[in-house]
Parts: sequence; C-alpha cells; structure tokens
Amino acid sequence: MMLNTECLEQEIAWFSRVCDARFDAYFKDNENNKNLQEIVPAPDLTNVDTAYAKIIREFNFAYMERVVLVLALVPHLRPQTLDFFSLQNAALSRPFSEIGGWRGKAHLGFLPTCETAAFILAGSDLEKRLQVAMLFKDEHPLIKQGILRLESQASDEPSFSAKLQVSHDYLQRLVEGESHKPDFSTNFPAKLMQTQLTWQDLVLNQEVMEEVDHIVAWLAHSKRILNDWGLQKSLKPGYRTLFYGPPGTGKTLTASLIGKAVEADVYRIDLSMVVSKYIGETEKNLATVFDQAQNKNWILFFDEADSLFGKRTQTSNSNDRHANQEISYLLQRVEDFPGVVILATNLKANIDAAFSRRFQSEVYFAMPDAMQRERLWNNLFTNKERLNTDVNFRQLAERYELAGGALLNVARYAAIRAVKNSHQTITQDDLLRGISRELMKDGKTL
Repeated sequence: MMLNTECLEQEIAWFSRVCDARFDAYFKDNENNKNLQEIVPAPDLTNVDTAYAKIIREFNFAYMERVVLVLALVPHLRPQTLDFFSLQNAALSRPFSEIGGWRGKAHLGFLPTCETAAFILAGSDLEKRLQVAMLFKDEHPLIKQGILRLESQASDEPSFSAKLQVSHDYLQRLVEGESHKPDFSTNFPAKLMQTQLTWQDLVLNQEVMEEVDHIVAWLAHSKRILNDWGLQKSLKPGYRTLFYGPPGTGKTLTASLIGKAVEADVYRIDLSMVVSKYIGETEKNLATVFDQAQNKNWILFFDEADSLFGKRTQTSNSNDRHANQEISYLLQRVEDFPGVVILATNLKANIDAAFSRRFQSEVYFAMPDAMQRERLWNNLFTNKERLNTDVNFRQLAERYELAGGALLNVARYAAIRAVKNSHQTITQDDLLRGISRELMKDGKTL
C-alpha cells in the first residue's frame, strides 16, 4: 500500500520531468517535446488509496489540473524544484517575463504565478494558453472549491500575474489527509465557537424555537429544496438571518447549537480585528474570512453586528464615502455567500435597511418571563446537593427580571462566594448578592 508521502514524491518527480521537458522544448526548440502528455504521462492514481490521490479522483482532475496543483504545492514541500525558474534573461538582464513568478518577504526561492503555470503547460502556444486560463475561472473546481487562491498584485495588471497559492485547508488535506480548521490569528479574525450545552439548556419561547427549527431545516435539507423542488434558479444557496434582542438572551448559544445540530462549524467574527481605519483594510480582512468559508460547511456569526452592518450615512466627506463602500462590499459578500450568516445585535434599528431586506428571517430574543427564568435557574445548578435548603428559585425568578447571561454571572459569583467563605453549599443570600451586583450594572437595586 502506497503511503501519502510516497505518492507525493512520485507526483513531484513527475512534475520535475514535465518542467524539464518544457524548458527543453522552449529554450532548445525541441519539436519532439511539444506534447507533454505523451512525452511525460502522469502517474496512474486509479487504485492508489492516499489523501492526495483521493482528492485528484474526487474532482476528476486531469493532466493540466495536476500540473497546476503540484506547482502550487512544491514551494511548501520541495522548494528547490523551482530554483531553475529563477534564471535570468541575459539579453535583458532580468527574469523571463513568460515564466512569471514572484518573491516572498522571507522565502528565498521562486514562488509561482498563473503565468508560471501557463509557461509549463502551454509554452508559446496561444491556444493552449487560453485553455490554461480556464483553470483559473471562478467556476473551475480548483477555484470554486477553494483549493487554490489567486492573489493579484494590482487590479490593472494581467490576470496571469496573480500569485498561485494552495489554500491552508487543502495543503493540510493533501499532505496529512486531515481537514484544517483555522483558529483565531492575525491572519484569520474569527474564532471557532463550541459549546457543551444542549437544546435542553436553551430556554426560549415557542415562536423563537420555530424560527430556529426553520434555520436548522434549511441547513439539513437545502440541497433537496433547491434541486428536487426545482428552486435552484430562483433561490440562492445561502441563508441570512438576524438575531436581535437584549444582551444575554441566548443569541450566541443558539448560533452554537444550530451548528452542533447539523455538524457545521460556527465561526464568530472578531469585529475589532476586522474593522480598520485604513482604506481598503476592512474589506481585505472580511475577504479573508469569506474566502476561507466559501466552500466549507461553516456558519458565520457576527456578534454586535451593528458596528459593521450599521446604517449608511449621507456622504459629506471622504470618510463617509469610505464607510459606505465598506457596507456595500459587505452587503455583496453576505448576499453571495453560499452558507449561513447569522447577525446578532441588541438594537435592530441600527442595522442598515439594505441588509434587513435580504434576511430570510429575523428572530427576536425577548427577556425570559418568570417561568422561563425558573427553568434557567434550575438548568444552571445540575448538582442540587450544592444548594442550601433556603434556596428558592421560584421566588428569585418572580422577583428579579434577568436574562440567561446575567444568571450565569450570578451563579459564578455565588459559587465563588460560597467557596471563599468555606461553605459547602450555595445559599439564598449568595444568590441575592450576585443578583444585586448584576442589577447595579443597569443602575438598579434589589
């Protein structure tokens, strides 16, 4: 049985022979090396059971796709393979323009562009060059599935000058056979949300639960709805919803549980790292998240969304125009995103109307009533032996209007107070002290 490293070694060795044949044909005008597929046939991966071979078969990649894929991989696996591409044009004292390539800030070797791929596969053959261009179209699996990323240096430069890079996710899948789950960093301003809680821990009224069930049903059956019911021409595959209501009423937990129900990762966007005062940086940061999420089963959760999705203003100066451009860009990305986007805010009125019109649903998370608060109290303390006999959740629920998030703070404070005082149980007084602290945040008293 072939190991994945052996498969990659075989593929890189084949790729090296392809490159040698291209240089031989191009610079030595060797007519016998014009047809690379005949001269250097690709290794047969039909019966090879490795991570790399599975992806090749999954997307039915042919000769040209495999060359491009290995070209994007070799800087990570064997950078010296591309050293010969750095040769200089002696007549012009500069690199060959037809070979393309770019230099990294720290990497000393040659880094490929789309031009490099076109050189290897087409040489000076214009017809084949146009065929190569089809590999970089948005609808081609290499791009559509997020396997490769193209990064243009400038909008007015030739399209083949774009950097050719393999995505972090597929780099890990191709090399290690595992899917990569990015986590919070300066290059990825989003955090994977996880919870140990279940639907039983979430206390919402029936109307809200019906709306939430509607979102879960879409996630579970969207392909069937679009294809079997003949709605794919009329409906976009994405789903956008707004969660609004007072803080602590369960918006974030609901988003996490929706992902848990359909086995989808939920990423919470850190708006403090997305929004930038520098022109173009906010859009770039957003693109980083949307590009990585484009073809994955992710749910994007924007908390305190009004700071980013706020109302557009009259353009009285350049700053206003820039802010409005950010909103317009975000509107376009949200609308075109094929997955689920959940926006959460305390104040619905602050959200730009252009977004509201594009929501498939708007879910209001109200403050829990007395009965719901009693359920929340009971859910918080699963070990009832740690509660003193004087604890009366019904009384607390009827007297004090607090959201679930505030009750969590009360429970934490009461437990800390009991431990600090060397008590074996939490008393009613511990809970009342915690409630008093929460009420003081809003300028209230017991």
